[in-house]
Amino acid sequence: MADAFDGFRVGAGYAVVEPDRHRPGSFTLVVDGTPQSHVDLEDPTHLAFEYIRRIGHAIDLLPPGPVTALHLGAGALTLPRYVAVTRPGSRQQVIELERDLVDHVRDALPFPRGASIRVRYGDAREMLEKLPAGLRGTVDLAVVDVFSGARTPAHVTSVEFYRSVASFLSPTGLVAVNVADGAGLAFARGQAATLQSVLPAVAAVADTGMLKGRRFGNIVLLGSPGELPIADMPRRYSSDPLPSKVVHGDELRSFIAGAPIVTDTTAVGSPEPNRSVFGA
Repeated sequence: MADAFDGFRVGAGYAVVEPDRHRPGSFTLVVDGTPQSHVDLEDPTHLAFEYIRRIGHAIDLLPPGPVTALHLGAGALTLPRYVAVTRPGSRQQVIELERDLVDHVRDALPFPRGASIRVRYGDAREMLEKLPAGLRGTVDLAVVDVFSGARTPAHVTSVEFYRSVASFLSPTGLVAVNVADGAGLAFARGQAATLQSVLPAVAAVADTGMLKGRRFGNIVLLGSPGELPIADMPRRYSSDPLPSKVVHGDELRSFIAGAPIVTDTTAVGSPEPNRSVFGA
């Protein structure tokens, strides 16, 4: 295992894998001062970041057994590790722009034994068009967590992009999108409107303070060409260490509140967070 304190270049930025002072055997990937991922090598089912746990809860509500998963954005591959351990036999594809990032992470934080995780390198949107044709219509789980530094690039926020992602989902597949936003939630509302224009079943999950636009944070959008397990979600999310609310149906339409659908022409990146957001 590589020295976790060795920093390395990621594109034009700088990254380091730091030990978690509060949980032995755990590490945080930090890129340009922004915590990107947390990994517990001794227990990959431990999900420290609240938005990652929200995606993890959604994964747990999928039908039992192995899944075919597609992850856009790697970080320290926290969720691929989680799927590998909780759903043995799953086949997973990961798309990541930065090869050096994954090489260092895999050296410092090895994958769980027996994990079937294939990593492809390149821009998330461009690489979707290069995936095997046989993968279309077969994906049970797609995770969209693409960041450049602390922002989501504009080209992975549009209706054209979400249509491409949706084309890989099975009829009962699930897509989970990590959306970072701040006061007013204009970006998150636009992303919800855009995803809902592509998939018939959409929900948003976040804590109530975040949903009221009181602070910068993360909202997880869930979508499916079939049905979401809405009935099982409130209990699952309310029992989390940081409880969150599931917004869907009429409440989601009120949340969107007429936000325009984002296109390639109108797309912008997510807001830049204040550096104090990561001060803790």
